Amino acid sequence: MAEPIFGIWDYIIMSATMIASVLIGLYFRFSGGKQKTNDEYLLADRNMSIFPVAVSLMASFMSAITLLGVSAENYYYGMIFIVINISYGIATPIASKLYLPVFFGLQKTSTYEYLELRFGPRIRVLASLTYTLQMVLYNGIVLYAPAIVLESVTGLDRLISILVVGLACTFYSTLGGMKAVLFTDLLQSFLMFVAVFSIVIFASVQLGGFEQIFIKAREGGRLDFSNFSVDPTERHTWWSLIIGGCVTYLSLYAVNHTQVQRLQTVSTLDRSQKCLWWSWPVLSVLSFATCTSGLSMYAVYEDCDPLASKRISAIDQLMPYYVVDVMKSVPGLAGLFVAGIFSASLSTISAACNALAAVTLSDYVGRWCKVNPSYVPWLTKLAACAFGLVFLALAFIAEHLGGVLQAALTIFGAVGGPLLGLFTLGMFTTYANEMGVSVALLSGMAMTLWISFGGPRPSPVKLPVSVEGCPFNGTLPIQTPSQPSDYFYLYRISYMWTSPIGFIWVLVVGSVISLIWKQQQPWQKAGHTHPDPALFTPPLASRLRLRNEEKPSIQMETTTAR
Repeated sequence: MAEPIFGIWDYIIMSATMIASVLIGLYFRFSGGKQKTNDEYLLADRNMSIFPVAVSLMASFMSAITLLGVSAENYYYGMIFIVINISYGIATPIASKLYLPVFFGLQKTSTYEYLELRFGPRIRVLASLTYTLQMVLYNGIVLYAPAIVLESVTGLDRLISILVVGLACTFYSTLGGMKAVLFTDLLQSFLMFVAVFSIVIFASVQLGGFEQIFIKAREGGRLDFSNFSVDPTERHTWWSLIIGGCVTYLSLYAVNHTQVQRLQTVSTLDRSQKCLWWSWPVLSVLSFATCTSGLSMYAVYEDCDPLASKRISAIDQLMPYYVVDVMKSVPGLAGLFVAGIFSASLSTISAACNALAAVTLSDYVGRWCKVNPSYVPWLTKLAACAFGLVFLALAFIAEHLGGVLQAALTIFGAVGGPLLGLFTLGMFTTYANEMGVSVALLSGMAMTLWISFGGPRPSPVKLPVSVEGCPFNGTLPIQTPSQPSDYFYLYRISYMWTSPIGFIWVLVVGSVISLIWKQQQPWQKAGHTHPDPALFTPPLASRLRLRNEEKPSIQMETTTAR
């Protein structure tokens, strides 16, 4: 455990963050409609402003794990990762114009209600359970990760950290509902930016100028953007970052219930699309800043790498180590950093509590039980609270799970591609049926999880580091890298390709099985001859409406002729 470096100002800043979040929850509990209806509790009465929703879209999945991981990524593997921002620019109009209108037009509480309308009840339950498991595992880790940071920075026991953050988050998201979640996301996003910018600014001052960061990064080979290889076994290339980034972004922002629920908190489709468009620059600015913070730390430690010199044991500890090592000289700066890291987790967890409560009431309780409508808001709040406590329990046992931590994060990535493929088949084709998409989803997830978990797999090759400037006379250990050909091909594929593989697998397998194994569609079972255009992406919906208008006129002409 590190020597405690927190001073009075650090504790004041940290406490103020927690208190402000709780007060926002209390305010929305006792103001407006007082969260008495499910529409207000889960969807903020669909009258939110664009800006808080846009920022919340970014904050919902920009967790502490992301901030710590992306900065270390740029330090040890170079800044080519920043190319992924191009994919966000490509995917935003796709999500906005092709997927969002379908969900917004249906106005359903749960995203997975769409699947029952389009395919049938079994695939809805299957997809909903997949999402629930995915989010529960991920958020347990999201709560655990910053607790380790606080322990390394302040010496405060991680269990106390988990309790403070977990209970505060559960409290305000349960009481204040979606409005509290959105407005606390606004505060917490500001603190996330402050945490990352504080590292860049402090390093710039320390190095004698902002430009020194990039001069030293270039000398260290961190600014090489020349990898246009199409080889899927190379970790980061322009192709893997743009294509893989596109599919990952769409799996989160186009069809993930957590985001779709937020996009329905505004009054019109046009406003909802603007929320998505405005979240893109907010996400990109934070991404650029986080990438630059990694280069900043490299410039400071170019002659004495903390990992190689055994000062840290994992690359994710790099950012908190920098705070302990360098920023402790300024009162309050460490507190700001930790507040920012915690805020990243708070925003993700509160989003999950609210989203999972909506799914639980809509997909499970409302489906299998007859509930008095007056009890529904209370049951929803109980569900949100219960999920917060489940995250707490998972965080407490996370330190004993070992490799399962990485496994939970891998599941999150591996499930996204197949689920995107499922919704895409539903919205972009009329032939896909429940049997075809069910087999495709299960086999697609089996494939992506096999690729993600299978082993042994080669370790990614880090860029060179130095320990020549360290106070001890040590040398870097000589490593003999194993040959890539020593490993099974699928285990060498870059993690950036996992989601695209799952996405394409579901599209192909779902199409083939649906075309071979004919099955009645829900609209046919209901006695209709034509599918409801509202279930399809706008270009296809327009064609279906045109076809539906033409067929009655053809029938009338035939009748007249007779």
